Amino acid sequence: EAYQVLEACNLCGNLCGVNRLKGQKGRCRVGKELMVASGNLHLGEEPPISCERGSGNIFFTGCSLRCLYCQNYPISQLGVGRIVTSQELSEMMLLLQNKGAHNVNLVTPTHFVPQIIEAVSLAWEMGFDLPLVYNTSGYETQSALELLDGIIDVYLVDMRYSDDRIAFSLSQAKNYTEINRNAVKIMYSQVGNLKVKDGLATGGLIVRHLVLPDGLAGSEETFEFVQKNVSEKAWISLMNQYFPAYKAFDYESLKRKATREEYQKATRKFSQAGLFNGWVQLEQEG
Repeated sequence: EAYQVLEACNLCGNLCGVNRLKGQKGRCRVGKELMVASGNLHLGEEPPISCERGSGNIFFTGCSLRCLYCQNYPISQLGVGRIVTSQELSEMMLLLQNKGAHNVNLVTPTHFVPQIIEAVSLAWEMGFDLPLVYNTSGYETQSALELLDGIIDVYLVDMRYSDDRIAFSLSQAKNYTEINRNAVKIMYSQVGNLKVKDGLATGGLIVRHLVLPDGLAGSEETFEFVQKNVSEKAWISLMNQYFPAYKAFDYESLKRKATREEYQKATRKFSQAGLFNGWVQLEQEG
């Protein structure tokens, strides 16, 4: 049933409406076939996601956004990856479980929601029982998220911008703010606040916010939105790892990292907005 969405694809905010079942490709640059770039244990996520042994990250090829500064651009924009079946994806999930992963982390999964649902069902039948982390840029439609209700344990979602003009300039995403904020509210309605047991995330929402140079990310407005419309107890990962990559040098403000002062200002705005759960990153200047 989930595959019917692909006949006139509306999984993301681009609303391409192409028939991916017949091989047409939308903004995400993929058709019917599931494409995966890699599947490995990863220690670089938030503490309750990576914990001691690592998160089982599966990177999907393609993306619904076109961020000028994408650090994973070979996978997201240039099509690096291989075609796999839903059965093969389910076997990857089981392999990561057998390697000791604390969870399986689906990275940039939006455009493959129906195929992922099929793979998860197959994996469950074969004994897969880890939490599922849905690691996304947050440009999902309500249709996509309704399909995932009851399947995803942890939503790890970006809130990149508070200004649609900036979102379009940097990521070619139309109407980003409304779509993103609506998606986050739906995710929260499904899983609630972060739940941690023995240091491990078992369910809930984590919002990621990358501090960009020159205030381009609209941090203050994002924090205020989360506090007022999601939860004052929401967990925010305030990231300081921006560096110029891919086409960032085409845009003047993106040619440098965020300064220490810019990041510290964002951490102050976080507290001033009435939020208190989250993580900050140590300085990565130089």
